[in-house]
Amino acid sequence: METELGKVDREFFTEYLYPNLGADRDDVRLGPTHGVDFGVLDVGGRALVVATDPVSVLPRLGFDRAARFALDIVLADVAVSGLAPTHLTVSLSLPPDFGDDEFATFWEAWSDEARELGVSIAAGHTARYADCSFPWVGAATALAVGDHDDVIRPDGARPGDDLLVTKGPAVEATGLLTSLFPDAAPLSGDDLATAQARLDEAGAVRDARVVSEAGRGGVRAMHDATEGGLLGAFFEMAGAAGVRFDVDTSAVPWRPMVREAADALGFDPWTATTAGTLVVATDPAVTGDVVGALGEAGIPAGVVGRVADGDGVTLDGDAVDPPVGDSSWPVYAALAEASATD
Repeated sequence: METELGKVDREFFTEYLYPNLGADRDDVRLGPTHGVDFGVLDVGGRALVVATDPVSVLPRLGFDRAARFALDIVLADVAVSGLAPTHLTVSLSLPPDFGDDEFATFWEAWSDEARELGVSIAAGHTARYADCSFPWVGAATALAVGDHDDVIRPDGARPGDDLLVTKGPAVEATGLLTSLFPDAAPLSGDDLATAQARLDEAGAVRDARVVSEAGRGGVRAMHDATEGGLLGAFFEMAGAAGVRFDVDTSAVPWRPMVREAADALGFDPWTATTAGTLVVATDPAVTGDVVGALGEAGIPAGVVGRVADGDGVTLDGDAVDPPVGDSSWPVYAALAEASATD
């Protein structure tokens, strides 16, 4: 039987994962939930936020850039809790031909980025194994420690909240595909460089800190739009909270060359992975403060709609279906195959 690639859907999660979560412990304040980025434990009255993600390393980016990109993706799921990531554990299952010098470049960049973000690497496992291959070379668990009252729950959107979006659709997909396969799209010169620069905006940790600090007490929920893109993120957040998202597409920000790259490469920007783009539900009382702080930090943002009673997502008044898969993945697969045979 053929199975779909990417994150499992809500039905799979409900049938197979949710009934089988090991021991039932009172210190688990927020456990696994579909569409929710992190879990929360109570440790001596303090909140410990945890999230685990695969480590994806793309050698074509250069191991320095690939390491920073990979780490920022891992840390984002904790950063959207409103707490700053503090600790990290890493398990690396490396390809046999990943040389020592290449690994040194990768790991030093990983460590430098962690240091800049105030994150300490607390434990891990590193080995080379047969049949391991790029880009999926392990997994990492990010942690954050803070007060329970400061945690922004991922399922906290409420009717009447404003919806904010930073950066907009397909930032990651645009930067990634044009950086990995620069000859694939009919872009050149400044246009190509602008599209490739979108990859440098795929980190959400610093952006999430701006949001949580500026909107303290009034940020209801925050989510990093990854697989399934911005539209998928709307559905995940709305579904987790049991509400409807009403979105005005004309208010969504767009970064330079995203539309052009999507047209040239043949993917739907609304359903293409866009790590670094945050979807935020805010109490209207703090919306202006959050948008203003993001602007001062040089992060584009727009108030794109409202949270309402109901379920699902509407775009410009029309109900839409959730995305099936990620529109950038088939493009990546085709370009990678073509590149391998060149």
